[in-house]
Amino acid sequence: MALEIERRFLVRGDGWRPLSGRHELLHQGYLVPGGAEGLTVRVRLAPEEAWLTLKAPAGGDPRVRHEFEWPLPRDEAEALLALSPQALVKTRHHLRLTGGDWVVDVFAGANAPLVLAEVELAQADAPLELPPWCGREITGRGELSNAALAVRPLATWSETERLELFGAKTERLP
Repeated sequence: MALEIERRFLVRGDGWRPLSGRHELLHQGYLVPGGAEGLTVRVRLAPEEAWLTLKAPAGGDPRVRHEFEWPLPRDEAEALLALSPQALVKTRHHLRLTGGDWVVDVFAGANAPLVLAEVELAQADAPLELPPWCGREITGRGELSNAALAVRPLATWSETERLELFGAKTERLP
């Protein structure tokens, strides 16, 4: 069974940018944005490829989920995006960094200027050395999943919620 083992972090500053290699603009639509069972069905369109992805919890550890992906023809992905009730756009930066498969997502639109780092690991308990630009860990915070941000973007959060997340003065909040 396919598993995704991932940890996620808020990003502080631009210290990650020199590590950025390939980057791509991603359009994501959620046909099933997650419910009581945590099942998510997503379509993702990148400049060169597209996928349909199904994700589901795997045993209670928020770092581990079942993940199944199927490639899609571009026209089918565009049709599914048009049918998606919730969507988001972000630029994904693939980092040249050891210790796992690191990416930084820079969100656009109603989720801008949110920047999150994700690292995929081989094992949930794998040791991890955090780069200095990694801030607060948000692994398992459902309201910060991509699916949840498509349904309820950061721009719609209350000032109190944003302060709790970022711990900053209002004028400095993203």
